[in-house]
Amino acid sequence: MSAELHSHIRSEIDASRTVLESTLYSRKAGFDETPSRMIATAVSELVRNILKYAGTGEIRLRQVKKMGSRGIEIEATDHGPGIVDCEAAMRDHYSSGGTLGLGLPGVKRMMDEFSLQSTPGEGTRVIARKWI
Repeated sequence: MSAELHSHIRSEIDASRTVLESTLYSRKAGFDETPSRMIATAVSELVRNILKYAGTGEIRLRQVKKMGSRGIEIEATDHGPGIVDCEAAMRDHYSSGGTLGLGLPGVKRMMDEFSLQSTPGEGTRVIARKWI
């Protein structure tokens, strides 16, 4: 199994393919069905944000290790408009784009580790990890 899955996100087709590939990737890495679905759901939310707010971006999944544990790290990056208020963006039902505002907070809840970095006018980077 490849140590990394790297996808360029430019269209709905890219998004759908990446979600499917993330499920297969996590299963091959040893995750059971439920955590694999959580990883795929997190990827789905992140690729939808890339398409909606930035238009294009990248998703990387890689296997990681920490103190004897194995996991998968999702990295989502874009060079879009960025998030003006990251703290607000992490609150349920906050949305700057007319959505339900549950995407980023939901990703944080599903994953074991989560970080959000964003600079207005430069883009956004999300890193989320799920451990076995």
